[in-house]
Amino acid sequence: MTHLLYVLLVLCLSTTLAWGQATVGGCPVLPANNIWNTPIDHLPAASNSTTLVNTIGASKFIHPDFSGGYWNGAQGGIPFILVNGSQTKYPATFRYASESDPGPYAIPLHAPIEGGSNSTGDRHVIAIDTTNCILYEMFSAYPQSASWSSGSGAIYDLRSNVLRPNGWGSADAAGLPIMPGLVTYEEVLAGEIKHAIRFTAPQTRRAFVWPARHFASSLTGTQYPRMGERFRLKASFDISGFPAEVQVILRAMKKYGLILADNGSSWFITGKPDDRWNDDNLHTLHDVPGSAFEAVDATPLMISIDSGEARQNGSAIQVQVSPGSASLYVGRNQQFTATVTGASNQSVKWRVDGVEGGSATRGFIDANGLYMAPTALPVPATVQISAATVATPVTSGTASVLLTLPLRIISLNPSPITTAAFTLTVNGVGFQQGAVVNFKGANLATTWVSQSRVTATGTVSTSSQYAPVVVRNPDGVPSNTAYLNVTLPSGPPPPPPPPTSITISINPRSAGASPNQTVQYAAVVTGSSNTGVIWKVGGVAGGSAANGTISATGLYKAPAVNPTPNRWVAVTATSAADPAKSASAYLQLK
Repeated sequence: MTHLLYVLLVLCLSTTLAWGQATVGGCPVLPANNIWNTPIDHLPAASNSTTLVNTIGASKFIHPDFSGGYWNGAQGGIPFILVNGSQTKYPATFRYASESDPGPYAIPLHAPIEGGSNSTGDRHVIAIDTTNCILYEMFSAYPQSASWSSGSGAIYDLRSNVLRPNGWGSADAAGLPIMPGLVTYEEVLAGEIKHAIRFTAPQTRRAFVWPARHFASSLTGTQYPRMGERFRLKASFDISGFPAEVQVILRAMKKYGLILADNGSSWFITGKPDDRWNDDNLHTLHDVPGSAFEAVDATPLMISIDSGEARQNGSAIQVQVSPGSASLYVGRNQQFTATVTGASNQSVKWRVDGVEGGSATRGFIDANGLYMAPTALPVPATVQISAATVATPVTSGTASVLLTLPLRIISLNPSPITTAAFTLTVNGVGFQQGAVVNFKGANLATTWVSQSRVTATGTVSTSSQYAPVVVRNPDGVPSNTAYLNVTLPSGPPPPPPPPTSITISINPRSAGASPNQTVQYAAVVTGSSNTGVIWKVGGVAGGSAANGTISATGLYKAPAVNPTPNRWVAVTATSAADPAKSASAYLQLK
């Protein structure tokens, strides 16, 4: 076979079929259900994502380790060549023979070498036998007169999901194939890259995670990423301002992500050199910071530790959460159950608004599905409960919970009423649709207006003092009792109601705030129709620059600078009706 034929074969690079699998020279680039070719945009972010990103470099930027231009006589990137089944197979010797496939290797002795023939770098060399769909890869490869001398080598059947033996390297530190993770110009030209992209990090852990098979480090700290660690570009990262061909790469980073394959510089992605690359456009990838990425645990997609086959989204497994919706007072509990169909493993992991186990502001949920609402009303007041299967975390069921303040009557209007037909407006908090006003033991025709107001109509023929008014929501839980006097149209005014004691409660009772952070406080006044309060911080109405300020609605804002770490300040709500009545909460300035 002549050198010209090799050149023509190189021009027949990867294509992409409409059904979503990349091919090279008519061969699949691993099966369509291989983990390299499986989207991970639907998986939740890993719990240690921030730590891993910070270790690699949150302030570092994506660097394309491939180009169209030349440096020191060679283009950047890892080249590969296509051959057919008649290509001569050459014997090879390896420094790491115990972890290398013995060969022989169908790699021409004049095949392009990473960095050029004079390179002192990794010197990867790759060939694909398009007749038999076999991938040959070598690291630190040097052609001899009729053989290859190399650091390590690996041979892959591109139609198979079989991984390297556990603990073996390949031509890459992670024991993974290189070619399936390369960015090629043909893919960008086609408008879509349908596989994960190979990348490097400066420090890795002495560990590997599926589908990787090998580590290359003595570091054991959990802050370091493992070989095979999966990352993706956050869905919220705006790519609209990047050149069109760069947007193709960034979309792949969002959908398929990156796989850590070797030690190297932070966020260096690998591609195939090509004269058609526009290096100025590729340079705009330097505007993508490490902080725009998040780690993803892809192991729930694993079917076998020794196979690259991945579970595909759209599985027949289904999860139903019951009840599908609920209304709940703050501070109360609600039991949820999950029913898993289509899987033998019925175990689920519970989340609140996407956070496993929940949080203090949105409520917690235990392993048995018992949801515990927060003690303060969150904004927004609707939270989502989800149950994801342990077997396939991409499959989950959801339910929604509307959180409300405890049912309470604050005022009645008019008060008093006269003996006749009347319409009563009840103001308060926590009124749900279907709430009913009960007057003197009888339910009235009630109209729900909002969570803070209902109206009721009725008729009364006799006067009375302190007639009880109660509101019940559909769950039957009653409000506090308010009292209404009924007078004759021309009768004397009734005596004043019995004395009541004003009480104030404040939420949250304790909190913490960093500089400029805000905390929403709420005060409930009972025993008076005047429910207004005066907010103070450190005894000063409205607060101060030193201790933080608070608005008339109870929104506290911490000072910009806290000269004394972890000091406490008092937030006080004083009754507008009786300044002697107040309640305080304590907030720690961090």
